[in-house]
Amino acid sequence: MEERKFPNLAKVLSQHFGCARWWWNYALNKSIETYKETGKSLGQSALNAFLPHLKKAEETVWLSECYSQVLQATTLNLTTAYKNFFAGRARFPRYKSKHGKQSIQYPQNVKVFKRLVQFPGKVGKIQAKLHRDIEGIIKTVTVSLEPSGKYFASILTETEGENPIVSTEGKVIGIDLGLTHFAITSDGTKVSKYSNPKHLAKHEKNLKRKQQKLAQKQKGSKSRNKAKKTVAKVYERVSKSRQDFLHKL
Repeated sequence: MEERKFPNLAKVLSQHFGCARWWWNYALNKSIETYKETGKSLGQSALNAFLPHLKKAEETVWLSECYSQVLQATTLNLTTAYKNFFAGRARFPRYKSKHGKQSIQYPQNVKVFKRLVQFPGKVGKIQAKLHRDIEGIIKTVTVSLEPSGKYFASILTETEGENPIVSTEGKVIGIDLGLTHFAITSDGTKVSKYSNPKHLAKHEKNLKRKQQKLAQKQKGSKSRNKAKKTVAKVYERVSKSRQDFLHKL
């Protein structure tokens, strides 16, 4: 989905992104203050208890515009980030910025049709390009906004089946990544169909030209924002080329 094709959708999702971001920062700040005062962190239920009061308060009544489970999913992600930090698996949670990656999560009530994805709340049904058929029970759906202005929905499903068995038979081959050739195996075979594609080098001239135009734009202007998306589209093309090459390889 592209932002310019769905202006109303872009407005609703922008509100949801903003609400989720504000709630993350508010909950994180509350958790930090509580830990300084008591030496204990706030749990998921304790943080969610703030939401009904915030939705009724005059200053933050706009929070009620956001689908409630989106905010609750934000709380779950924050408490999980805290657990990972204290377990030594991740760094301390950071505040979110409107200039960073924008995403929200729907923990349930999302339905997928042939060319449509139906979200609960104000988002409703939207047209989508499905990369593959959805199998199993939908658990969570994460909607994110790319710098190029495109929206992506990552769908996590649960299916029944046996765990894959790891094979212990056959020979082991080492893989060496190189510059001239993308990869060479320990038996001397060049596994790359072509020489190292060097995807970024192919787009360097175009990228340089776009970045020069961006540098000439005035900060905060509409033309600068448009130029930023143009640069982002070039980077996106490079990223997609890399992913396509690795997937086929």
